[in-house]
Amino acid sequence: MKKKKITLHYNEDGDYLEIYFGKIKEGYFREIGNKYFERIDTKTGEIVGYAVFNFTKRKEKFLDLDITLPESIMAES
Repeated sequence: MKKKKITLHYNEDGDYLEIYFGKIKEGYFREIGNKYFERIDTKTGEIVGYAVFNFTKRKEKFLDLDITLPESIMAES
């Protein structure tokens, strides 16, 4: 099975965490919860990542998101 790349990026000034699946692509955010967002690929409409705003304020809580990973991440290559 081919490994899938997952990139985590934390922006300390903005206090947000971004999670990308595969290569970082041009996209936009769609809110899915209280300061939780999906990153959507502009060209394909596929979910290519997630973002959590006010991340450090949530550090004592579990991030319990009801999310669906993109098929490209779940599929074997």
